[in-house]
Amino acid sequence: MQPIESLFDFNRTTLHMPQMRWPDFVEIFIIAFLVYHILVWAKNTRLWSLLKGIIVILVFILIAALFNMSTILWIVGRAFGIAFTAMVVILQPELRKALEELGRKKFFANILALGDPKTEGRFSDKTLNEITRACVEMAKVRTGALIVIEQSHPLTEYERTGIDVDGIVTSQLLINIFEHNTPLHDGAVIIRGDRITSATCYLPLSDNMGIGKELGTRHRAGVGVSEATDSLTIIVSEETGKISVAYEGELERAVDSDRLRERLRYIQNKRTIEAPVKHFARKAKVKK
Repeated sequence: MQPIESLFDFNRTTLHMPQMRWPDFVEIFIIAFLVYHILVWAKNTRLWSLLKGIIVILVFILIAALFNMSTILWIVGRAFGIAFTAMVVILQPELRKALEELGRKKFFANILALGDPKTEGRFSDKTLNEITRACVEMAKVRTGALIVIEQSHPLTEYERTGIDVDGIVTSQLLINIFEHNTPLHDGAVIIRGDRITSATCYLPLSDNMGIGKELGTRHRAGVGVSEATDSLTIIVSEETGKISVAYEGELERAVDSDRLRERLRYIQNKRTIEAPVKHFARKAKVKK
C-alpha cells in the first residue's frame, strides 16, 4: 500500500488533465450516484456522526502533512488498517441492514413483471377491508394492537416467538385476539396472504432517535420490524386510540380509514392491464 506520507507530498506531485473518454464519464456518474445514496443512507444511521469525526481527523492529518509532522504521519499510516477494521466492526448492524435493503430491491422482477397481466395480489380485497375495519373498531375503544403484514421478506423468525393461529383474516378474529385479558392480546399478529399465521410475537425494537418520546414499545416494535424487513406494520395506540403505519423504517401517525386502505392497497401489489400499478410516492417521516 502506498505510504500515507506520499499522499500529501505536494512538492513531487505533478498535476495534469487526463484525456476523457466516454467510459470515464459513465464511471464518474456511477461513482457520484453511489456516493450520493451512501450519504443519504448514512444520514439516518450512526455512520453520519462517525463521518463527521472522520472529517475532523482528516483535517488534522492534512495539517500534519502541510507542516511535515513525520511522526504523526507515521502513526497514522500504521493505524490506518486497524481503524478500517474497527469501523467495519462498529458499523456491522448498519452495514447488514444496508445489504438486506439492497437484496430486497427487485430490479429484475420489476422488469419481468411489466407484461404480466396478473390480477392476484398478496392478499384479497376482503382481507384488506377486514384489517381496516378491525383497526378502526379497536381505535374507537382504544384497544392496543400491533399487526405485521408480510411481503417478500419471510417473517418466520418472528413467528417462532409467538403462538400458531393459522386462521383466515376477519375483523372479529383480530379484535378478539387483541381484546384485553385474553391469552393472545400481548405481542404482535403476523399476517401472510389472507391468513393470520401467528400471534403474541416479539419484534425487534427500533433505535431511531426520531421517534417521539411519547411513543411506547408498541410503536418502536412496529418501526423496528419495518426496518429489518419489507413488511408493513399497523399500530393502534391504547393511550390515544390513533392508528399509525410503519413501513421501510418510517412511521406515519394518525391515519384515517381511507389512508389506511391506501397504504394496504399499495402493498397488495395487484396488477391489471387496464390499471397498471402506481408507485406509492407519499412517504412521511415520523409525522404527527
